Amino acid sequence: MREKRDDDDAPEVNEVGHGRREFLVSSTLGLAAAGAASVLLPGRAFGAPAKSATSTGAAVGDGPYPTEGMAGYSATGPLKLMKFQRRALGPKDVAIEIRYAGVCHSDIHTIHGDWGPLTYPQVVGHEIAGEVVAVGSSVSKFNLGARVGVGTMVDSCRHCAECVRGAENYCENGNTQTYASKDRDGTITQGGYSKFIVIDEDFVLKIPTAIDLADAGPLLCAGITTYSPLRHWSVAPGQRVAVLGLGGLGHLAVQLATAMGADVTVITTSPDKTKDAKRFGAKEVLVNAADYPKHKRAFDFILDTIPYQHELSPFLPTLKRDATICRVGVGKLTTPNEYGQMTMVLNRTSIAGSNTGGIRETQDMLEFCAQHKIKPQITKIAMSGVNDAWTKVIDKKARYRFVIDMTA
Repeated sequence: MREKRDDDDAPEVNEVGHGRREFLVSSTLGLAAAGAASVLLPGRAFGAPAKSATSTGAAVGDGPYPTEGMAGYSATGPLKLMKFQRRALGPKDVAIEIRYAGVCHSDIHTIHGDWGPLTYPQVVGHEIAGEVVAVGSSVSKFNLGARVGVGTMVDSCRHCAECVRGAENYCENGNTQTYASKDRDGTITQGGYSKFIVIDEDFVLKIPTAIDLADAGPLLCAGITTYSPLRHWSVAPGQRVAVLGLGGLGHLAVQLATAMGADVTVITTSPDKTKDAKRFGAKEVLVNAADYPKHKRAFDFILDTIPYQHELSPFLPTLKRDATICRVGVGKLTTPNEYGQMTMVLNRTSIAGSNTGGIRETQDMLEFCAQHKIKPQITKIAMSGVNDAWTKVIDKKARYRFVIDMTA
């Protein structure tokens, strides 16, 4: 998606592509058709985009759309307000007025350069919830006023084996991430810490009416990142599942695994989270490493949500024979985790990883959460409060997801 800066006080965005994670390297997919006539939400202002605005200040029309967001200008400095433009509507594009955006630890890792070189300034955020305010001429999936969300991806090649089977997150040609990724026109995508976004309808999610819009964003990254491996490894009633870490991902993983019928144990280094873990559905909470040996060969599956380097060896003996520990938390790429191989050999256990989920699976996850009344525990903040929220996330003080309220 083309992002054009329109403020003269800060340096221009460098549109050279860059690495993020190796498996998320994106390819240029060709220019999308542009200039299609759009349909506007009744009651919105009409006229030139620069003069017409939504309630949060984003212009409505064919575009391009001026907006603003909180951007990182370096790996160490604070996020600052940046004005820029979203692309004009293409035939299959949906214009979304962002109401809420979740704060994910991935956002922090990205800006801090933990996952590779970055082009600054960069707006992050891939837990987006809002309202459709304009649609391209060929849009068929969404009506004006629809409650929608955008997760970690905004495009993929559409034709590789992974995309065809609905696993766009594993696109063989590299999907286009919601932020910090090279888009089809060669520019760098800007994320959801902003008030407006334009997305191809195929990568927009429908938010069920049973889910509050403020709760929807965290489900689109933290929710699907934990839901997908639980489904893939067939977590079911009667199984014992351990969740490592009780943060933004972990607190949703406990709820999801419990709703799937599993007997859930939380393993955390924070004693003050014990009551919360049980409130989310955990049957047991392990805080002291001395208790791990009591659970030798106890678990059918372990979901590791810890986003920092840590030893895996203490947890491997707690797996049953042929069981798996799956990592979804990712820290600095330069500090890999270590583990003892002998335990794996003796018990035929496995270490695996999982990367969010495809669009179809993400929609299934939203319906599952609506059915089972699963939601994140959130704290709403104003856009100006993002830097303070990041500090709390790093200090493990988030309980359990900060969500930016664009109207605050």
